[in-house]
Amino acid sequence: MRVLLIGANGYLGRYVADRLLADPAVQLTALGRGDDADVRFDLATGSPGALTRFLDAVHPGVVINCAGTTRGGARELTRHNTVAVATICESLRRSGCGARLVQLGCAAEYGPSQPGSSTAEDAVPRPGGPYGVSKLAATELVLGSGLDAVVLRVFSPVGPGTPAGSPLGRLAEAMRRAMQSGDGELKLGGLGVQRDFVDVRDVARAVHAASLSAAQGVVNIGTGRAVRLRDAAAVLARVAGYGGALHEIDGPPHARPMGLAAIGAQRSESSAEQLTAGPPGGSFPYPDGCGAWQQADVRTARDRLGWRPRINLEESLADIWMEAACRI
Repeated sequence: MRVLLIGANGYLGRYVADRLLADPAVQLTALGRGDDADVRFDLATGSPGALTRFLDAVHPGVVINCAGTTRGGARELTRHNTVAVATICESLRRSGCGARLVQLGCAAEYGPSQPGSSTAEDAVPRPGGPYGVSKLAATELVLGSGLDAVVLRVFSPVGPGTPAGSPLGRLAEAMRRAMQSGDGELKLGGLGVQRDFVDVRDVARAVHAASLSAAQGVVNIGTGRAVRLRDAAAVLARVAGYGGALHEIDGPPHARPMGLAAIGAQRSESSAEQLTAGPPGGSFPYPDGCGAWQQADVRTARDRLGWRPRINLEESLADIWMEAACRI
């Protein structure tokens, strides 16, 4: 099976590439903007005609799109997350290769959900920020393209390679600095949100399964279990061997420090580690526009892809910490 992988150097794309390369039945070609891509092509600025000619020459059976960006203004997000997908869809429609398209979407397309609920694929999307809007627009382009296509809505990916700017990446870096300096107390903000964390290697398995399946439409990729960031922080502290106290600076009035050891002398809140952007002492929104709660309904992935997550959150966090600890 010839597979064209777009965005092989990104956070998700690297693990998708590893998974595909481990399959002897796959002949992989990587397309991207970097020098290490097999073929250099910028989806945001390249023409559909040029990509069509390449598709006709390579004749892949599957095209997987892991490319995109999570940062920048609305214009940049639209260019890399929406216009790029429009180029892919138009090129596949023009091409004679008949390739199946596997598009990586994200849970930010759904926006906030009711606490305690599981979000299924038929939920009405209400993205809470420009990133979710740009990804939802891409999904709508794929679904309306008439192609043999599936969109995997990935919830909160974690594990090795987690970006340093993500909430869990920031948490690991804050803990690393505290251990390096011998600080007995770590003040943190933004720990109240709950997210469905799924390991990036399980995401790669889902992409592989989707490329081999006949599933179409939208399929959620998550664990089906929301975890409070506060609890993830406690697990990370345990696997890291951090003996200090995790003190939550933006919790409810009745909240108490998470005592993993005796709390040292308090520092000013201005020196606290803020996991997400927000005013000191105020609200710290998780940077995906999804509010306080998200949890995937993953029955479709089980039934149509034969996929289930295998890696638990503690293993994912241990791998995040291993990378952070190497910087000590």
